[in-house]
Amino acid sequence: MIGIFLLLLIGGLGHAQVFLTPVILGFLLALVFSPVRRLMERAGIPAGIAATLIVTALVAAILLITYLLAVPVIVWIEDAPTIGVKLEERIREFRETLGGNQDGPSVNEVVDQIENAAMPSDADVQEVVVQERSYLGILASTAPAIVVQVVMVMVLLLFILASGDMFYEKIVHVMPTFRDKRKAMQIARDIERKLSRYLLTISIINATLGAAIGMVMWALGMPNPLLFAVVGCLFNFVPYIGAIVGSGIALVVGLLTFDGVIAGLFPAVAYYGLTAIEGQFVTPYFVGRNLKLNTVVVFIAVTFWAWLWSVVGMLVAVPLLVTIRTFCEHIPQLEPLGDFLSARGAEVEEETESVG
Repeated sequence: MIGIFLLLLIGGLGHAQVFLTPVILGFLLALVFSPVRRLMERAGIPAGIAATLIVTALVAAILLITYLLAVPVIVWIEDAPTIGVKLEERIREFRETLGGNQDGPSVNEVVDQIENAAMPSDADVQEVVVQERSYLGILASTAPAIVVQVVMVMVLLLFILASGDMFYEKIVHVMPTFRDKRKAMQIARDIERKLSRYLLTISIINATLGAAIGMVMWALGMPNPLLFAVVGCLFNFVPYIGAIVGSGIALVVGLLTFDGVIAGLFPAVAYYGLTAIEGQFVTPYFVGRNLKLNTVVVFIAVTFWAWLWSVVGMLVAVPLLVTIRTFCEHIPQLEPLGDFLSARGAEVEEETESVG
């Protein structure tokens, strides 16, 4: 029965992706901006007006970034076939460099032999040509769905922020006993505190990292450094995979931009070096050990949610783990699961803090 339930749950989550992803993103953004809304309320601004100002500023930022990145993205999409040809030439040059002066067959010759062996020997094989859609056509067909999702997220965020602390009032109202009310409020407050602190801190760190990547790419002479800044900021919300994908993009653009393989490798090395410094030193220092998670579990969670919900799944994987771990801290039966999800030494530090 448990196995059937889990299979049905995973299938239901995948089937309801269009509905669930904007809902989860809306609640996560509400956790990020709830402290800002409370500060504005303390300054005498009503919750509705504060929510409107926050959402308006967020929409303006999204529109500004989209406007600044629209031209370079469209140019890249239009030049995709040419970029592919140039990249193939660069790879051929790299293969020839590796297969220069050495005994035996070169790398280029080995690859050619493999390609010739894989080709069919029958000369009368009928050629089938498949007409592919243009990249701009694919982008134009997916843009309306993306816009609808963004609008749903913003509207939901507006309602959540404008409602103030209504959810906490409802939790207190529905719980039967005072002990249950107190426990529910502790769990809700702790989840909001840790998630809001985590998401807000990570957002600031990623924005700073994106600015650093953009400046380094500008100093190296890479085209569209602003695009690399935005890519570095957004991709870094996905642990491990985001840094690898961003470095791969920098590698491809570097090989197409500069002459020589070594010069083309510099942007990718710089990109990955900045993300490594952020991941090893900056984030652990500012986030704190009590919010660190098991790296293996994080990687599995990111890959699972990426398979289930694509890009949005990768973004919500870590916040969901933080929520589950925080929930486990308040339920004795789930404490072993919380210790398993935490990083090495986190449970010892928590026990020391509780004793102190």
